[in-house]
Amino acid sequence: MRTSIRRSQRLMALAAVAALTTALLAGCASDSDDGSSNDSAGNGGRTTLTVGTFGVFGYQQAGLYDEYMKLHPDISIKENVTTRTDVYWPKVLTRLQAGSGTDDIEAIEVGNITEAVQTQADKFVDLGKSVDTSQWLGWKLAQATTKDGKTIALGTDIGPMAICYRKDLFKKAGLETDRNKLAAEWKGDWAKYVDVGKQYMKNAPRGTTFVDSASSVYNAALGGAGERYYDQDGQVVWDRSPGVKSAWSVAMSVATTGMSAKLKQFDKPWDQGFANGTFATVACPAWMIGYIEQKSGGSGKGNWDVAAAPTAANWGGSFLGVPTASKHRKEAIALAKWLTAPEQQAKVFAKQASFPSTPSAYPGLKPAADTTAYFSDAPITQIFSAAAKTIPTQYFGIKDQPINSAITDVGILQVEQKGKSPAQGWDAAKNEIKDVLGR
Repeated sequence: MRTSIRRSQRLMALAAVAALTTALLAGCASDSDDGSSNDSAGNGGRTTLTVGTFGVFGYQQAGLYDEYMKLHPDISIKENVTTRTDVYWPKVLTRLQAGSGTDDIEAIEVGNITEAVQTQADKFVDLGKSVDTSQWLGWKLAQATTKDGKTIALGTDIGPMAICYRKDLFKKAGLETDRNKLAAEWKGDWAKYVDVGKQYMKNAPRGTTFVDSASSVYNAALGGAGERYYDQDGQVVWDRSPGVKSAWSVAMSVATTGMSAKLKQFDKPWDQGFANGTFATVACPAWMIGYIEQKSGGSGKGNWDVAAAPTAANWGGSFLGVPTASKHRKEAIALAKWLTAPEQQAKVFAKQASFPSTPSAYPGLKPAADTTAYFSDAPITQIFSAAAKTIPTQYFGIKDQPINSAITDVGILQVEQKGKSPAQGWDAAKNEIKDVLGR
């Protein structure tokens, strides 16, 4: 938050005294030419690096901070976590603009990376000069790279897509349960996935539907499209994008045929839907595997399975960047490189199934044994690895997230929950997007 310039002389005097006291305690703490400093006051002579994140990145859970501090006894790490990215990112933008108050490392969600690249590139260190950029998937690296070749952040996880399904419910509905045969049935087209849903609904076990929500199908289908809401030149094309129109069509097929449980993802009723087994499939990026296992509980063990999605798609993923305002730039760069290296990404995957953006990690990935058993011994790593390598490069825009919310939370909701026609839902989304774009 910007500091007010309206200070009384008394407050300024007190601040000066406090600053002098801090300087005396800190001893020789000072910034070097490379942006590093030995900010050691009250910390046993160690430099404290702060890492700003949202949600759960898994670094603490996988013991990576402790491991790094053992390797570097002169470093102490503090993670500052904000639960919601829609709260976290505006705060980061404010601090970037102020040129102070940022963490030494800032996480950036994929939905915000284009804004960071296009409007904040000068506020981040070019990390491409410090690493072998060929370690990352090409499409992932491209998302964090400016037109003039500056890489402002390094990729962490990605969200390659699969279909998680309840094979016990499929069996009761008289459908195929083998993951490979199912994948073959809907391969190449999300409309084929919807066709399987129509078959399911003919003999659906009582109280169940085929899918959790039309919005989840929309997001999954759009995640494999070559073009979303913006083209590669940064122009808004949402209303004429083939990817949007195709995903909308599939979502409308779900919303108007009764095969959806009409749940909003991550709300409490959605969690209860997992626990009660009320829907048979969900489009699941790799990071959702652990979530399903947690929310479905013991009754889901051995009943859930995983099949390849109709098309290779991505949903989610993040990056780590080092602001130029970091007081410990040299040390922060080293930590960001280490946290995003293939070896560390593999460790986070083993802990919470966050899928690496570095392909060299794939051959050695080992999900937890209980996770493999929970999902009927499905070859999770192979399914997600195959998808990750063929996901198209997608271009995100500054208003990408609010445009997406307008379509899913307004347009699709109007059809799925309020009985409006697809045309009315589209118009509702269009009006909302006009407000978002200010035109």
